[in-house]
Amino acid sequence: MKSCHARQGLNFPVYGRGERGYTYLLVLFLVAGLGLLVAEAGVVWRQAVQREREEQLLAIGREMARALAHYRQTGPQAIYPARLADLVEDKRFPFPVRHLRRIYRDPFTGEAKWGLVQQGGQILGVYSLAPGEPIRTHDLPPELGEQSEAARSYAEWVFRPLEPEAAGGGQGGGISRGRATR
Repeated sequence: MKSCHARQGLNFPVYGRGERGYTYLLVLFLVAGLGLLVAEAGVVWRQAVQREREEQLLAIGREMARALAHYRQTGPQAIYPARLADLVEDKRFPFPVRHLRRIYRDPFTGEAKWGLVQQGGQILGVYSLAPGEPIRTHDLPPELGEQSEAARSYAEWVFRPLEPEAAGGGQGGGISRGRATR
């Protein structure tokens, strides 16, 4: 039995059942390949977002370290604040002084909670409570110190004021790492 095209003088090949499925297989591989490309793009996008949040964390941490140094330098006594809220409104003066505009939110957690490095009830440094390992390991701000390049978590990025410690004040015993509340 010939096809209707063969009667009209056209010689189109007639495909049998054995050749079906190759197109389906080709489309299946094409969809799988596109899925892999989209998955790789998701990984790259996630890393770009993490790098952006790290930049925000570094900027906020530097600002908080500078506020701690300013609090100590401008006060009648050379002490650090007992609470982060004291950086926003310093009541040691006849009129309130602002060393920090507000307590910034951690870019990773989205909350205004920070880990605190304290000694004798004074805040000596702040760090993020976010889980995860930093991508950036070089060209870090001096407020983090030299040990920050080997950090395995964001909690090891401790932002401290750049001013030299008073003799005998050191960073020896009595330093505790606590969690801040709002």
